[in-house]
Amino acid sequence: MIKAIFFDLDGTLLPLDEDEFIKVYFGLLCKRFCPLGFDKDLLIKAIWAGTEKMIKNNGSTTNDVVFWDNFKEFFGEEKAKLKYSFDAFYDEEYLQTASCVKPNPYARQIMDFLHENNIKVVLASRPVFPKNGMINRAKFVGLKQEDFCYVTSYDVCSFTKPNPNYYAEILQKLNLKAEEVIMFGNNEEEDGVATEVGIKTYLINGYLIKGKKQRNLPVIEMQDVISVIKNHL
Repeated sequence: MIKAIFFDLDGTLLPLDEDEFIKVYFGLLCKRFCPLGFDKDLLIKAIWAGTEKMIKNNGSTTNDVVFWDNFKEFFGEEKAKLKYSFDAFYDEEYLQTASCVKPNPYARQIMDFLHENNIKVVLASRPVFPKNGMINRAKFVGLKQEDFCYVTSYDVCSFTKPNPNYYAEILQKLNLKAEEVIMFGNNEEEDGVATEVGIKTYLINGYLIKGKKQRNLPVIEMQDVISVIKNHL
């Protein structure tokens, strides 16, 4: 019996080109923080370094601690105190990244179906952003925080994709068994690794990203998600 659906965000629920998104994202970030004394190149380098350390996180602490400890190494304690301004950025300038997003006419329909059938929905996007950053991106396709029982933001996760422990941690926190879950994503490596903990996984066509390891996962269209879920009920 399926009790929960895990959805990736970028390239899955949220139709976007990740390269375009990253370009716009860093442009907005630098526009806000360079006037506060941050060197553009060093700021971008620090964020990429922090992201890499979160990917390598061994579970000893949450990803946000890993990120901000790295940030201090680049800019010191004083600049790290600007964390509140970074949090505010995701409610303000960050909303302009909507320009990178195409419509998903099926997102609301899928969520309504899941809620009507009392199936939990997890926003299982790579947890390298604060929660408001994740939710605000979901809003671009008509979704809201209440649609999700759990959001894998950087402050609640101790691993990230493609570490299979990322998925195991979610299962443990929500008291779910792998066979009770379906994962929908677009990245063969990051989302496909869910199969290593026993989670049935489908890739959504449109923004597919191939992985180094061929997993031969089923590929479906977004409009077929409800039919796939029904087949497992």
